[in-house]
Amino acid sequence: MPAEFTRSKWFTRLEWISFAHSCIYLSLLVCAFVAGQPQPETFILGLTHGLLWIFMSLACLVAVRLRIVPLRLAVAVAVLGGIGPFFGSYEFVREQRRTRLLADDDNALRTTHGLKKAR
Repeated sequence: MPAEFTRSKWFTRLEWISFAHSCIYLSLLVCAFVAGQPQPETFILGLTHGLLWIFMSLACLVAVRLRIVPLRLAVAVAVLGGIGPFFGSYEFVREQRRTRLLADDDNALRTTHGLKKAR
């Protein structure tokens, strides 16, 4: 199995966990400020958000070390994720778009110069 496939797979997993974290956080905000702080729902959502933030922070720091995600993305998750995990989700989408654009540009450049397609 190629290393790039593994990196892509782990990036996608972290991205989806980040989206789930953002949904849980949004549910926490709604529960706490709109629904009148019903218990134990608010406690469970708050605890889940806190544990996911810790997990995502550690996972992203390891992912930076393994060159799966860039440092900017890991900082968004670890530093801003406690306040609002939407920053991390945004950075995942931004990085995915940036990587896709670079790959498209590289393939276009190779095609223009008659080189073999990158794999």
